[in-house]
Amino acid sequence: MSIASSIALSGLRAATERLQVSANNVANAYSSGPLPGSPASASFPAPYAPERVDQVASAGGGTSAIVSTVSPGSVPAFDPGAPYADSRGMVAMPNVDFTSEIAQQIMARVSFAANVQVLITDAQMTSASFDIK
Repeated sequence: MSIASSIALSGLRAATERLQVSANNVANAYSSGPLPGSPASASFPAPYAPERVDQVASAGGGTSAIVSTVSPGSVPAFDPGAPYADSRGMVAMPNVDFTSEIAQQIMARVSFAANVQVLITDAQMTSASFDIK
């Protein structure tokens, strides 16, 4: 495998991870729970903790995706009908920004397409070099 292909494959893995994390965040955006420290926090599960992806250069070429938890993980929201709402009707809602998630998904799509194009071009160049000989 050529260096260009191995770098492109690392980009494909990073784009896949970015899309997966974003999809999880969107799917769980309304998975609320009790506010930290409230009496209901012992009886009910905590809200979903959204994640983020930071893409960093790898030694020797390529890239890798580092997944970490968003801080703060939740924000207070008004939902008096929730069984774990506090006396003011507040619950902890995951700190998911839909605008940011759309941008992450678009970046993942563009990155994936670009890295696939690198793989195709590398394969064509390798094939052409065999045809020369």
